[in-house]
Amino acid sequence: MINSKYILLFFVIFSMMSANSQGLLEDKQNFTRQDTLRGSITPEREWWDLTYYHLDIKVEPDKRFISGKNIIQYKVLKEDSVMQIDLQNPMKLLKVTQDGQELKVDHDGNAHFIHLKKNQILDKIESIDVYYEGHPKEAVRAPWDGGISWKKDKNGNHFIASSCQGLGASVWWPCKDHMYDEVDSMQISVNVPDKLVNVSNGRLRLVERIGDTKTYHWVVKNPINNYGVNINIGDYVNFSEVYDGMAGNLNMDYYVLSYNLEKAKEQFKQARKMMEAFEHWFGQYPFYADSFKLVEVPYLGMEHQSSVTYGNKYQNGYLGKDLSGTGWGLKFDFIIIHEAGHEWFANNITNKDVADMWIHEGFTAYSENLYLDYHFGKKASAEYVIGTRKNIQNDRPLIGYYNVNKEGSSDMYYKGANMLHTLRQLIEDDEKWRQILRKMNVEFYHQTVTTKQIEDFLSRESGKDLTAFFNQYLRTTKIPTLEYKIEKKTLKYRYTNIVDGFDMPIQFTINNTADWLFPNSEWKTLKVDSKIKTFKVDKDFYIFSKQL
Repeated sequence: MINSKYILLFFVIFSMMSANSQGLLEDKQNFTRQDTLRGSITPEREWWDLTYYHLDIKVEPDKRFISGKNIIQYKVLKEDSVMQIDLQNPMKLLKVTQDGQELKVDHDGNAHFIHLKKNQILDKIESIDVYYEGHPKEAVRAPWDGGISWKKDKNGNHFIASSCQGLGASVWWPCKDHMYDEVDSMQISVNVPDKLVNVSNGRLRLVERIGDTKTYHWVVKNPINNYGVNINIGDYVNFSEVYDGMAGNLNMDYYVLSYNLEKAKEQFKQARKMMEAFEHWFGQYPFYADSFKLVEVPYLGMEHQSSVTYGNKYQNGYLGKDLSGTGWGLKFDFIIIHEAGHEWFANNITNKDVADMWIHEGFTAYSENLYLDYHFGKKASAEYVIGTRKNIQNDRPLIGYYNVNKEGSSDMYYKGANMLHTLRQLIEDDEKWRQILRKMNVEFYHQTVTTKQIEDFLSRESGKDLTAFFNQYLRTTKIPTLEYKIEKKTLKYRYTNIVDGFDMPIQFTINNTADWLFPNSEWKTLKVDSKIKTFKVDKDFYIFSKQL
């Protein structure tokens, strides 16, 4: 997803978009049974493991109507007889069958409890067919208030797209709608009027003509999170290239509206540059088997796996604006770089619980300045990420509420990025830092993870106990403040506004000589050879400083 809390100049953009991730970031603290059913691993979810989906649907643009079924294949982890499937109002779950027999369904809001008739035998692969239809929620401000965008292009053709991060995939199709269990593979079959094209995730296996309609069959071979599944329907044309990457030839396909073809051919040259930078920093693209696509949509964009959506109007920056205030933000197309960065962080490494969404957004916001680092140098990279710092609000911690589908503050973007930029300084070895990021994408390849797993990994690989570091930046809104006094040749200093045990070293310069300080909550003294005329804390460290 995209964050908009950047600079006061763009206050209007900020006010529209601060409700990142489909409106879930409002300060909600009173949770309902529906929140728990949506956000927790319920008993009716935990006993079975997703293995395969076949989503087979018909989209009727004139009616704004979707109908069809989802074949849900699963492995039995323990014997049980009630299964939770999610589908949000106003969509209607019509019936569920297993082996041709219709099953009883108890409806509880957006959760539907399927009563299975046959014995569920441990380790056996079974499936159910879920039939549904309805007018799905229409996106109001996609992608922040998601659903289905039913638009028209300038030629009057239907221009339709899904976006449902946070809100949930069950807003338009029935599924096991929780982040912890990704389906191993799937097929997406979408029937549309024959003058339109549907683009979904993975690779196009077949286009089947049926009367005056066509069904597009897309095959996804890698694990995929539910919100990453998408439909994009329009008057698309396609161009492509083959990228010689870390794992061999990677197909990179681009689907755009017919009248935007020439603009796209120029702007989308950045996709190759993105792939070069991110394979350098993060390791190989995680979805070679499913290819990489950029797909034009009628909203700003989203990180749908192998089907990244784009609506930045073929210009650099964020809708033409430099969101860092440094000039570096106009060196790249924000949506291409940010949303594609999610292929590594969100789609490859996925949070188990929405409360840990900082893993998606912090690392991906950080990927923006690593793109700059690769193509424009380390100075550009640092200036960019530091430039975003003024827009951090520190309103709430980055980690949200567990088991109720509630993420933390939207500061997860650029506070998260500045936290990681600070960590890079602590490691003091850029090549080691790069290898840590690459190893992370190998160790957690195609996995769902917790914050603790990421914290433990970074502590182990850096050789540093980062417990207090992460407690400070993830779990509080407090920014460490270095208080200091200068008395001729003596510097006295300490940290305030910190958690227990926080003693992060920082780099500084005194009289243009650089060195390290090792502050904690106690006053310390540093004596130098000459009178202290200037003292500066290195800006690469995300702390405040205050002279007393």
